[in-house]
Amino acid sequence: MRVLMLATSFPKYHGDTTAPFIAEIAAGVVAHGVAVRLLLPHHREFRHEAIERGVELRTFRYAPHPSWALWGYAEALQADVGLRRRALYVTPFALIASTWSLWRQAREFRPDVIHGHWVLPNGLPAMVVAWLCGVPLVISMHGSDVAMAERTSLYRRIAGWIFGRTRFATACSGDLHQRALALGAVMATTITLPYGVATSEFRPDMHDRSWIAQRFGIAATAPLVVAVGRFVTKKGFHHLLRTLPALRASNPQVRLLLAGYGDLHDEYVAIIDALGVADMVVMPGQLLRDEVARVIASADVYCVPSVHDELGNVDGLPNALLEGMAAGRAIVASAVAGIPDVITDGVQGLLVPEGDEPRLAQAIVSILSNRAYADRLGMAARAQVSDALTWSRVTARLVAGYAEVCKK
Repeated sequence: MRVLMLATSFPKYHGDTTAPFIAEIAAGVVAHGVAVRLLLPHHREFRHEAIERGVELRTFRYAPHPSWALWGYAEALQADVGLRRRALYVTPFALIASTWSLWRQAREFRPDVIHGHWVLPNGLPAMVVAWLCGVPLVISMHGSDVAMAERTSLYRRIAGWIFGRTRFATACSGDLHQRALALGAVMATTITLPYGVATSEFRPDMHDRSWIAQRFGIAATAPLVVAVGRFVTKKGFHHLLRTLPALRASNPQVRLLLAGYGDLHDEYVAIIDALGVADMVVMPGQLLRDEVARVIASADVYCVPSVHDELGNVDGLPNALLEGMAAGRAIVASAVAGIPDVITDGVQGLLVPEGDEPRLAQAIVSILSNRAYADRLGMAARAQVSDALTWSRVTARLVAGYAEVCKK
């Protein structure tokens, strides 16, 4: 079987943390004996070989000027809420270029299936080329695409049109699944398929507080809260920062390591300064993937305070959550979107209402004050992903879906 994929995000280089799930999905499908070619927009920092982990990688150019090269790789959206003006201008060029490039790749690769990641924007060129080639269309939804489709009647109609021509669709959480059905996805051919996690890369034995002390200047004895992700509204980090006075009141030695980058960096710095907690926070910027694994494994509490942003956008199932579970950390997370699909409150972690800062602080303090409880939560979280959420299991179901649509 041959599958031609179209995506707009991917790790730009080895160790980059941009959309690692796309790389894992493609490589996981290859591991099940399927030939995969993945088409991506060109990026100035894209550094990969033509074939990696068995996946054939191809890129296309679309921007009439280098300053307009903002398509994909988490760069088109301002804090994941609105399109940057230049990204809006380049949209017609990107859609035309992706359709033409996908058509050229299809003629050369001769796929049995065309798989578009993100119903918007990639579902449209994937649908056109699948129709031209007479092959089944598969769509995977990852969160921001469904939120975008919900924003206007035009986007809803486009998404519904694409879903009507999709033979098999996946959503990374139950919440996203239901929202996709409301947009026109077909119940009989749409499934919830959570992300997996690389349990060999994110492990409890990567705990290393001496490295944390050397690398970030955080005392090895300090209770450590860790959060990792892009600095955008839906990650909820602004709520986590506002818990710091309460955490300090419970233990003055508590420290927060907030690793990431994005449009809200200056806003976070302003919150920290206003609260007078600059001595409690380290923000090292974007880390490489192996550094992220060591940071997560070294946490006493790993926090995923996701929220809906002002336009309703929310992570379908945060990769950061699954990585924390694989690392065997005691997790505090918001009870939103796909998070309750994989964590039962009090079993694999603690769930709190989104945006509830007092409850968030209370949950963190309760774990920091009880090491045995923290260890029990962490072991249960690791067992959960090891049993059900490895990439091999997840991609096996995807490959079964390909086989089903090819038989019809």
